[in-house]
Amino acid sequence: ARDAKGKKLFLHVERDRFPKDEGANLVLTIDSRMQNLVETHLREAVLDKGAKGGIAIVMDPKTGEILAMANEKGFNPNNIKGLKPDMWQNRAITESFDPGSTFKPFLVAAALEEKLVSESDMFYCENGQYAVANRVIREANRKRHGYLAVRDILKYSSNIGSAKIAEKLGSEKFYTYIKNFGFGSRTGIDLSGEAAGLLRPAKSWTRVDTANIGFGQGISVTAIQLITAMSALANDGVLMRPRIVRGLTDKNNNPIKMYAPETVRRVVSPETAKRMSVMLTQVVGAEDGTGKRAHIANVAVAGKTGTAQKFDFARGVYSSERVRTSFIGFFPSDNPQVVIVVILDEPQRDKWGGVAAAPVFKNISEQILNCYKTNIRKTPEFEPQEAQNLQLVTADSSLVDNVTEDPLDDESRMPDFKGLTIREALKLAKTRSIDLHVSGSGWAVQQVPSAGSILGNERICKIEFTMNN
Repeated sequence: ARDAKGKKLFLHVERDRFPKDEGANLVLTIDSRMQNLVETHLREAVLDKGAKGGIAIVMDPKTGEILAMANEKGFNPNNIKGLKPDMWQNRAITESFDPGSTFKPFLVAAALEEKLVSESDMFYCENGQYAVANRVIREANRKRHGYLAVRDILKYSSNIGSAKIAEKLGSEKFYTYIKNFGFGSRTGIDLSGEAAGLLRPAKSWTRVDTANIGFGQGISVTAIQLITAMSALANDGVLMRPRIVRGLTDKNNNPIKMYAPETVRRVVSPETAKRMSVMLTQVVGAEDGTGKRAHIANVAVAGKTGTAQKFDFARGVYSSERVRTSFIGFFPSDNPQVVIVVILDEPQRDKWGGVAAAPVFKNISEQILNCYKTNIRKTPEFEPQEAQNLQLVTADSSLVDNVTEDPLDDESRMPDFKGLTIREALKLAKTRSIDLHVSGSGWAVQQVPSAGSILGNERICKIEFTMNN
């Protein structure tokens, strides 16, 4: 380990090395062709829009399988020298953000399920300005709407209409549905470092909070939570556990175990899910819908745009210049095969989700359709006679015997150094024979590899410390 001046603090002790026992191979849900095309289109979009970065995920809504997961931060992963630790993170699961208008479908689904609204119910949208307590809610881009039906509140992405639906639903019921869709807690995906997002208890909400959360402000979510929740609407209202591991094979690629898809819960009825699919199809299919740039010829696409202001912590307000643009959708809408989310961070050109992110969704979707034709849902490439002997286990079973144990108590996994002082981190590292590379001073805020990662032969961890506790 080294201090901020490069002085070595802890000498790594060379240990005898022994051959490892042969273990099982992981069979991932990631499709290599799909991963490549998603990375390519995301990279092109980040460059074209001058964005700081981007995230894209493709999921099978019926199984929860992640078919592709891409992060774009503008660096070559084969040349990571000098990079800050946060550049290495899988932001699709670690980064929380305000979802903006991509959150509106979950509000409307909850109100439909509670039979408080129907698609044709009208809400007066106040000609673009709506006073809620001490706050004035405005439409995006200063649009001025009069009366809008619920279906048009989604199609035109009305903030005021959404705020009024949230008020009618009420904070307690709204909070319950938000939790049931999986927000505010980790999805349980089989990757380390997942964030839970931020959802305050309903009892602490003010009237302004209820209205704001109705259009995706004042709540923090992760990309994996967002796509998992949308997948529930695409899967007849059933929430599935997202996963990236499909099974295990031996050294000869013979199957050992196959991990079954895991149902988390039913969130809404099949009828509500289908009604949502119809309305979200209008968002994309209608000529005046905000998602029209995601339209694909001869394919019914359901989706929702999002443009979320980023919070300026220095000033304590939402920034009018720094935004995240997003699009989330699925197709075909009458029998969804894939769900895709695309997020662009601080694009400098085309700062609206329908203009910046929707075309990326379209490009990815069209190439998926071209590559896979009608058979876009992958199945394990095992021989039939091998599949007959496959042991089926639930997705929450351990991949290895101790995978469900707390990583902090597992000697083979990287401990969590966050919040520790340099002295405390060094003491903990010494118990695991880990060589620390330290930068900064104060308390640990970032580490690479992340907590819970399998310790390799080198047993090195880079930690960034700061005085801002």
